Amino acid sequence: MSLTGCTEDVLQQVNHFWSMLDELSENDPASYRKFIEKQMKEGAKFSSPPELDSSLCTDIVGPEKGLLYVNICSWKRVPAPQDPSRPVPVCGGRLETDTNEGCTVLDLAFNPAVLQESQKDKTEIYLLALSFAQQQHGLKLSQHYEVINRCPKSSSDDLHHRFGFRQWPNASKQPDPDNQTPPSLLQQISSLRSETQEQQPVAQIIPEPVEHKKKDLIQVISSTFVQPQKPEYQLEVRTDTEGVPRSMELTVELPKVSSVSECQLSISKDDVLLEVEDVYYLLVEFPVIVDEDTVSAIFDKKKRTLTLGVEMLQNPKGEI
Repeated sequence: MSLTGCTEDVLQQVNHFWSMLDELSENDPASYRKFIEKQMKEGAKFSSPPELDSSLCTDIVGPEKGLLYVNICSWKRVPAPQDPSRPVPVCGGRLETDTNEGCTVLDLAFNPAVLQESQKDKTEIYLLALSFAQQQHGLKLSQHYEVINRCPKSSSDDLHHRFGFRQWPNASKQPDPDNQTPPSLLQQISSLRSETQEQQPVAQIIPEPVEHKKKDLIQVISSTFVQPQKPEYQLEVRTDTEGVPRSMELTVELPKVSSVSECQLSISKDDVLLEVEDVYYLLVEFPVIVDEDTVSAIFDKKKRTLTLGVEMLQNPKGEI
């Protein structure tokens, strides 16, 4: 069939539909009004903007260190899970990094019913959000996160911009079916639906690829993001033979670790970060600046302790 033929068929269907609306408006005004109101209501539903529900913050370990702020949003445009055995649909906005603020912001939207179901405890939603950030954006995140009152750049305008959302210009002005013709109303309905289709979020709805039951899906994700413990540790300043502070020694008790290969260690001149996946998380700030190039680490398998030594660049009084 030619393109011209297709167009003619569509025009015939539209004209037929207009004739039906004309006939309905004359013979059954109440049904006509009900039909139009239903169409406008459904269109307005999908043109409503995302709304901020809660926020959290975590450390980005790689590829570059920083802070990640995640806005959890409620959005009617995101479909609800088809049934408990299906993954939870998630809609992601643009990943935005602010070099001045030194942070990265990610917006994730869920269907309102999903958030309502987890209203008392959003742990599963938070874990799913962190998993999304790692899988879709290649981020390596700390296993520790904190729920905060509000993220930077989390105003309504910021959310709408990163989601690529623009509200339908006439959404706030509901037409009166009694004062308009069927063609004009149909045109408004068509415009509303077209606007919704053309202005979909920059990120598509991305469900988890593995189809487990909902409970099993969350358990799988949680195994990666369980809240780790803070291990016992001791930080000591070491002096030379003349009593001058020269180095520091950090001893960490790791009774649940059997090999140093389980430990992820990151050190800077200001602090040291020790992570054991799903087990331990420890961030210790040094009281003075250290030379990270001089660090040494020894793991005692018998005592299950990790000892880290590093030389100072300054003594405790701040003298070089």
